[in-house]
Amino acid sequence: MRSYLAPLSAGFVTVLVGFTSSAAIVFQAAAAAGATPAQISSWMWALGLAMGVTCIGLSLRYRAPVVTAWSTPGAALLVTALAGVSLAQATGAFVFCALLILLAGVTRGFERIMDRIPPGIAAAMLAGVLVRFGMEVFVAMGQRFGLVFAMFLAYLLARRLLPRYAVVLVLALGSAIAAAQGLLDFRALRLEMAVPVFTMPEFDLQTMIGVGVPLFVVTMTSQNVPGVAVLRASGYGGVPVSPLVGWTGAVNLVLAPFGCYAINLAAITAAICMGREAHEDPARRYLASVFAGFFYLLVGLFGATVGALFAAFPRELVLAIAGLALFGTIGGGLATAMKDDAQREPALVTFLVTASGLSLGGIGSAFWGVVAGAIALAVLNWRR
Repeated sequence: MRSYLAPLSAGFVTVLVGFTSSAAIVFQAAAAAGATPAQISSWMWALGLAMGVTCIGLSLRYRAPVVTAWSTPGAALLVTALAGVSLAQATGAFVFCALLILLAGVTRGFERIMDRIPPGIAAAMLAGVLVRFGMEVFVAMGQRFGLVFAMFLAYLLARRLLPRYAVVLVLALGSAIAAAQGLLDFRALRLEMAVPVFTMPEFDLQTMIGVGVPLFVVTMTSQNVPGVAVLRASGYGGVPVSPLVGWTGAVNLVLAPFGCYAINLAAITAAICMGREAHEDPARRYLASVFAGFFYLLVGLFGATVGALFAAFPRELVLAIAGLALFGTIGGGLATAMKDDAQREPALVTFLVTASGLSLGGIGSAFWGVVAGAIALAVLNWRR
């Protein structure tokens, strides 16, 4: 039983961080499409089911920590893109986007592109994506010093004495301190199951091009690219990319009429399941993503209840536990990125651009970090 405690904790932290960091954006996107409260609940049901099924199924199939997530930049895009668009037309765009993702997996086009990214560049992008979460630990410490400093000290001691259970112990201590300080608010907690609501898709050409295509581009570049990079930088390069992308597209396609606008390979939350805190044995870390899948299924089944449960945790506790859980992965990414002399400076460029948060054309910094690193690599190593 003890061998399952660390992956269980990592799975819970994965869902806690994923839900609390971006659920509000998903709610805004649904509201922008004119969704009723019942339809918004259906969105959570569909997204939770999609993430749960893909996390569990793909992790068990490939015995690797495969974590999926809803497209957060996609949701942010929808908040503005769905203005004046009916829910039926939006659903048609979701179906179209899912078809494009499915085709990207079936044709292996996306995998061929990812195969051309050097390991140092991929590792640098991973570190750049995650470094903000590491720094947030100390930002949160400035806001609630007693809570976060105690968690930080507990993490250091646990890494020295009980490394397998470091995140478990830190989460337990942080929750106990937050409860003692009256920071856990369960007043909004109520038992309520989500009910799926089917929306007949309306395939409006203008909406498919204006919403579906940008949603596909943002999801692939800002989410799936770093998602694959995390897998490979964490030592799971043997997992085939195309089936992962294809299955996310297929599940997305089935559940789009219920509100599953777009799911993808996770990056930030996936890294929590791929670090040493999830399990000392890399071959057993897939258990963490399986547990994350079960928690995502609970999010789908009890959307409102789970939402209130996660919202009960103070923001500083969530930031601290996320950052501390990613310390090892950030360090590993930086070590891999700087290992090869020929790739060191391009990797540094990749890291800096990714960490900067640069966004151009609605596409996030992870993509532009890879582009900048590739340009630097080509220029600095031309004809060498």
